[in-house]
Amino acid sequence: MATSSLPLPVSLNGASYLESKAVRETKGLISELCHQFYHLGWVGGTGGSITIKVHHEDVTKSQQLIVMSPSGVQKERMVSEDMYILSPEGTIISAPSPKPYPHKPPKCSDCAPLFLKAYQMRNAGAVIHSHGMESCVVSMINPGSKEFRITHMEMIKGIQGHGYYDELVVPIIENTAHERELTDSLAAAIEAYPKTTAVLVRNHGIYVWGDSWISAKTQAECYHYLFDAAIKLHQMGLDWSTPNHGPIKAIKGRSRSVALSSNLRSDINSKPFPRYIVVDIEGTTTPISFVADVLFPYARDNVGRHLSATYATTETQDDIKLLRVQVQDDLEKGVAGAVPIPSDNAGKEEIIAALVANVEAMIKADRKITALKQLQGHIWRTGYVNNELKGEVYEDVPEALERWQGSGIKVYIYSSGSRLAQRLIFGNTNFGDLRKYLSGFFDTTIGNKREARSYVEITESMGADHPSEVLFLTDVYQEATAAKAAGLEVIISARPGNAPLPENHGFKTVNSFSEI
Repeated sequence: MATSSLPLPVSLNGASYLESKAVRETKGLISELCHQFYHLGWVGGTGGSITIKVHHEDVTKSQQLIVMSPSGVQKERMVSEDMYILSPEGTIISAPSPKPYPHKPPKCSDCAPLFLKAYQMRNAGAVIHSHGMESCVVSMINPGSKEFRITHMEMIKGIQGHGYYDELVVPIIENTAHERELTDSLAAAIEAYPKTTAVLVRNHGIYVWGDSWISAKTQAECYHYLFDAAIKLHQMGLDWSTPNHGPIKAIKGRSRSVALSSNLRSDINSKPFPRYIVVDIEGTTTPISFVADVLFPYARDNVGRHLSATYATTETQDDIKLLRVQVQDDLEKGVAGAVPIPSDNAGKEEIIAALVANVEAMIKADRKITALKQLQGHIWRTGYVNNELKGEVYEDVPEALERWQGSGIKVYIYSSGSRLAQRLIFGNTNFGDLRKYLSGFFDTTIGNKREARSYVEITESMGADHPSEVLFLTDVYQEATAAKAAGLEVIISARPGNAPLPENHGFKTVNSFSEI
């Protein structure tokens, strides 16, 4: 095996390290996985590839060596000696020795530049490139689509950062004649979709990455399952992208097969009803009094108990870190009610007391900040689990959600409350679990609700071809103005107890969803 004299990362001992147990095991693992993936149909015909970083406790992931499978090799016959070893920057440190005819001269994977992008941009620990038939065909069903979307499928839970009720979005890039020519478009997709752990290549396959080889493998299996499910649902005339996976239906003027009936048209300039509806919660689907008089007091009264009971958990420690950053910023800006939070070296009770004081001040000021909303969501979750809370929606909401979904319209929630808090409200309402009607949830991590850019991001995230395909329902004039500036259609909800609107505001208003 040929080796170079290039310097290796700190604490790795040159050529001797290349023969170490960690490197040998990683090379053997890639060989084993390639054998498995061959029988799954992911790496047939010498296609596909795998790369894994060599774990070393004393070396940060960004500086760990890279082991990569070769190109043009029968993947089911590969052995450890066929692997390449690369530096963290992608320079070949060790290459396999040539084999006699009919084997081709050794060549590192053509996927190497793309693998490096996943390592560099996502701090991945492993990347898998599959030519699985499912990943190829699913990208061809809608040749004009730039994304694959699916929701309400159990295997979505196997994708990092996603749950059953979330909408999984996978970007699709166009194929090229040579693998390396995909590098820039793959990097652009990774940047444009910060939550994704995969990129589909149309008519080609998929790249999947994870924190470790286990994470990458698990997610790759889940992606292929979801693609296969989508293809089979499509063959049966069912829409995999909607919560109930019902028959594929059409919006007037669109490419689906069934047109909306005339009574489901908006009376705004006689335009066809939008393909997407984005709905606010407080004052729109849910009385303001429920949020102000039930949820906020519950969070305020139970914050201390929640922090004490869950203090050592990773989730609560993450909440505390967010609060520390927010409070420090508040102190620097002189925000009223902000008090210093003792360092981690202080006692638990002292830290919790300071946290409670800050959270109470934030709730009193009704601040729309992620640090508060995330913690509130976790507190409310306990309340719902203990049957101390029950979500409340107006009586016209369930019928409207069912009607819209049945018409092929995708419905999303956009609220200042966390996505968890949103799912809790709609999953535990006085009318039962309504999440089956919802395609996804957006919170302020996508942007402030009073800024037009937030609605542009939502429109793009949903995959709408044009902002006018989206109808936004809210009770807040400033939010309506921002959405309109982004090109969305807007209707203002004029529910009892909502704030008065300016005169001559220029928006259509409704007192009930039954009027839409």
